Amino acid sequence: MAAQIIDGKAVSAKVKEEVRQQIEREGLDVGLAVVIVGDDPASRVYVNNKKKACEVCGIKSYEYALPAETTEEELLELVDTLNADKNVNGILVQLPLPKHLNEEKVIERISPMKDVDAFHAANVGKIMIGNYAFLPCTPAGCMELIHSAGIDVSGKECVVIGRSNIVGKPMAMLLLHENGTVTVCHSRTKDLKEVCRRADILVAAVGRANFVTADMVKDGAVVIDVGINRGEDGKLCGDVKFDEVSEKASFITPVPGGVGPMTIAMLMKNTVMAKKIQS
Repeated sequence: MAAQIIDGKAVSAKVKEEVRQQIEREGLDVGLAVVIVGDDPASRVYVNNKKKACEVCGIKSYEYALPAETTEEELLELVDTLNADKNVNGILVQLPLPKHLNEEKVIERISPMKDVDAFHAANVGKIMIGNYAFLPCTPAGCMELIHSAGIDVSGKECVVIGRSNIVGKPMAMLLLHENGTVTVCHSRTKDLKEVCRRADILVAAVGRANFVTADMVKDGAVVIDVGINRGEDGKLCGDVKFDEVSEKASFITPVPGGVGPMTIAMLMKNTVMAKKIQS
């Protein structure tokens, strides 16, 4: 029995439409500032996609494209200016930054109320205790996909592969907040295959093409693939070997068209939330 595909494009379009309607209904004036340093091609694609999403939702987007040799002082000054700008409700500094800039320092400089990526330590702490305004966009998108398929997390065995601050750790917290029993796996996990095979809900966020194979997946599991990689053939693929795993899973997200579109949709949602808590 082939898995049902959870369509991230459809779910993200629905989220963006809800955001657009809310902005219209409440007459909100919402602005998002996106800062990109240097000309990393992948970052440029993301930034353009964020601009398009802003247009769809009725959010004003302000782009600050800085040269790669921008100093840390200049970047921090820009962040201070945006923190003080009433028209800017959300600030997003596109990562990765060039090597000579300290990402942590830059993120900490963003006002927690404008930190729509939810990377600031204050927002991370709030996610930990379950009292948050913003969620990191990718894990929030994963949860939205799980809910869209009518899946109840409560009491389920959940396994997250990957422990990054951006996806793995917050993903584990969100599943825990919905009463999942959560295991976080990583490169040092013993018997990774055995651990994964226990999962009712398996989230792959490891950044390795086709890492999760069918023998790692329990029959009927829900599989959420966060990875965006290039396979040997140069095509986009996820962390999950889609063809074989989709024969065993009950639900699966594709790459592309799964988690990717959701990340940007949740960013739009966060930006409106930022506007609400600032006004």
